[in-house]
Amino acid sequence: MRNKNDYNTQGSESVEDNYTLSWQNDGEVKFLQLKNGISLRYLEIGTGRPLILLHTLRTQLDYFQGLVPLLKNYFHIYAIDLPGHGRSSLVQGAVYDEPYFRQSIAAFIKELDLKNVVLAGESIGAVLALTVTAEMPDRVEHVYAMNPYDYGEKFGGGIRRSKYGYFIGLFQIFKSYTLEIRSILKLIISSGFVHAEKLPSHLLSEFNRTGERPGYRNMEYLLFRDWRSWLNAVSLYERISVPVTLVYDECDWSLPEEREDRKNRLGITRMFIIPGAGHFSALEEPMQIARILIEGSTQ
Repeated sequence: MRNKNDYNTQGSESVEDNYTLSWQNDGEVKFLQLKNGISLRYLEIGTGRPLILLHTLRTQLDYFQGLVPLLKNYFHIYAIDLPGHGRSSLVQGAVYDEPYFRQSIAAFIKELDLKNVVLAGESIGAVLALTVTAEMPDRVEHVYAMNPYDYGEKFGGGIRRSKYGYFIGLFQIFKSYTLEIRSILKLIISSGFVHAEKLPSHLLSEFNRTGERPGYRNMEYLLFRDWRSWLNAVSLYERISVPVTLVYDECDWSLPEEREDRKNRLGITRMFIIPGAGHFSALEEPMQIARILIEGSTQ
């Protein structure tokens, strides 16, 4: 019998998109069909220089619900559901490793013919902002990498360092059959906060709802399975020739020596450290991130 998680689910407009419009109803939710078979959902909003926002693993574009309203008067924003995440399509047979995500975001930029782009991402989104830039510096003007997810020692990567990260080990055993009920999801995500109360309950419910889509659990397993691809991505950092702003939360899962290594690889003389925050700064300290982006855009 075929596992229900193996079926394709193509992205399409649905009542669930109302969640995004509930916090930003003057934007437009769209889908872009790429040649590799992926349909990417994205929110387009604002005026100014093009800014692409790339979220963390296991979240979606709504991860930036606290940040977008602060930036929409300064940037023309494209907040994307990464491949397989949120309401973007799930493609049977896809390998959800870093190169696959990178190629998809690069294709998105080319398809919309975006130029002079500001790329900003958190966690795996930060890694993608860096690696996409390494491959297409002619289209990217500045990169903001927040808490890049490019470290780890065990299956799943750096999240295993968090308080409840051991739950990720279940994917190594049960693979796409792993159960991920809302209470467990809350423990895992909240362990990336210093102030867990800053994780909105309604947003967590949305993450849980999208995670129940057929095929989602298999995508999640494959992402964790290929965790080393995010570590290997570090080798591309030295190819980046455009300005990079590196941001770490004080209590991010990365180690001091890892942060210093990334700083050196990128040739950065200065990086920002956000005090009293964990791995999810766009949710925990959106005003701090907005300030860094806005100030950087005016220099």
